[in-house]
Amino acid sequence: MTSVVLFAAVLLAASQQKSPDAIDVPDRNPLIVEADVHYGRRQEGRVGAVANPREIALAVSGYDRATQAPDSAEARWKLARALYFQGAYTGQDADSQRAIFEKARRVSEEAVRIVERRGKGRDVSMEGKSPGDVAALVGSDQDASPTFFWAAVAWGEWALASGKLQAVRTGAAEKIRDYCETLIAIEPDFEDGGGYRVLGRLHHQAPKIPILTPWVSREKALQNLRRAVAQNPRNLVNRHFLAETLADGNAAERAEAIGIEETVVADAPSPGHLVEELAIQVEARKDLAKWKK
Repeated sequence: MTSVVLFAAVLLAASQQKSPDAIDVPDRNPLIVEADVHYGRRQEGRVGAVANPREIALAVSGYDRATQAPDSAEARWKLARALYFQGAYTGQDADSQRAIFEKARRVSEEAVRIVERRGKGRDVSMEGKSPGDVAALVGSDQDASPTFFWAAVAWGEWALASGKLQAVRTGAAEKIRDYCETLIAIEPDFEDGGGYRVLGRLHHQAPKIPILTPWVSREKALQNLRRAVAQNPRNLVNRHFLAETLADGNAAERAEAIGIEETVVADAPSPGHLVEELAIQVEARKDLAKWKK
């Protein structure tokens, strides 16, 4: 699980003199503009931490139609973002969740390929490039940060819905790791330290398997999650994920975990992403009930 924050539509301002690396951005797609309105209403009609499916379904439909534009990374990462919310917060059954997250994974990959093609337009191959190298090539693209973030989220949710071991065997863990590291290299504070948050969660949740995922590390989980909290201590998901990782440790770490979760439960959820943070508080209460036994 991860937090979801409503992104404002950001336009690349045209300047009188463009650098050779400047990327032309077409006028806003009206389908995306309309879908943004529905996405902004995703909390309307909620019951507790369960969203009414109507508005997010309209957002998904609008973004889906917008993906008919073959070079629109924006339509695709926004569709992945909306599908995440639909799958995570509208009371879907397990089979429906898997189908939703599978689609999110697919369209997010399309967005990544579009962003990478823009980088390749500078006659530089992405083949064998490190996350840092990729970030250097595509970082000026306004769609790069949200594309890599929502691709990492989509792959993560798909992995949880499909089974961790199966996901590891298909290379999902490496994909999530590389996308997070690329995002961190581009914009470490994006989505309240979202790259650190998802990467830390990956290191905590992914099974450590020789040959397949020998790099998985609880130490790296804690390191990245503390960095996420440092980016935005207010973010409930940052703190919740850190607490759940600490709870696996020694007595002092478990005590710290309890203290953190108590603050998560006590804080007022953000009005801007109320459903998401109410859901985190439900999970935090469950943790506290279990840890305090």
